Amino acid sequence: MTDLVLEKDSSQFRKGLQAGLSIGIGYFPIALTFGLLAKTSGLTIMETILMSMIVFAGASQYISLSLIAYGTGVLEIIFTTFIVNIRHFLMSTTLNQKVEEDQLIHKLIYSFGITDETFSVAATKKGSVTSGYMFGLTLISYSSWVVFSGVGHLIGASLPQTLQESMGVALYAMFIGLLVPSMKASVKVVFLALLGAVFNSILTINEILAQGWAIVTATLLSSVLIEFIEIIRKRYRGVGHEE
Repeated sequence: MTDLVLEKDSSQFRKGLQAGLSIGIGYFPIALTFGLLAKTSGLTIMETILMSMIVFAGASQYISLSLIAYGTGVLEIIFTTFIVNIRHFLMSTTLNQKVEEDQLIHKLIYSFGITDETFSVAATKKGSVTSGYMFGLTLISYSSWVVFSGVGHLIGASLPQTLQESMGVALYAMFIGLLVPSMKASVKVVFLALLGAVFNSILTINEILAQGWAIVTATLLSSVLIEFIEIIRKRYRGVGHEE
């Protein structure tokens, strides 16, 4: 009986690896770029790899590089990362309804590997999801991100110093590349980005807050305001339909 259980777990683990292979390949250029930018931002290769190992969140790591470049404090960076990744609570709650019952320690381990991509693959899989499958899926994704972050740093170290310094511009280009598709898909994102920029400019130019806290505060203010407007709009529509 035990052999059958182990064989089943091994089979599910392999299926998870196969499902995560495309994610691992997709992470290659993004992780490579992160490692490259981390080098130009002043991080050592150990710091770069350690960040990928501990944080394992692309958008948050890119934002952290920007905040580090501004000389932002540790608390501001941690708080910003928490705000950016707060959606993971919802993703984990959703997946918890789909995965099989297992020991809490197993769930804690593979839940660390939940990203937008691994969540999408696991959530759209037909039927329930086993722990073995989740371990395979998250392991290959995590390994790809960590390894190619280090490779990117090594590549960055081999570039001429002038080119390394100019690569800082690529960080902003990356943010624009991430933002524009979302802005095209939703008007809400457009207003959110504009409001965030306005609030950050006001707080920074008038020296109301330090750069790091200005970004955090601007993000929170714009998010709350946009959501408040959205609630009011929906209520207004509801009253209009009732009439």
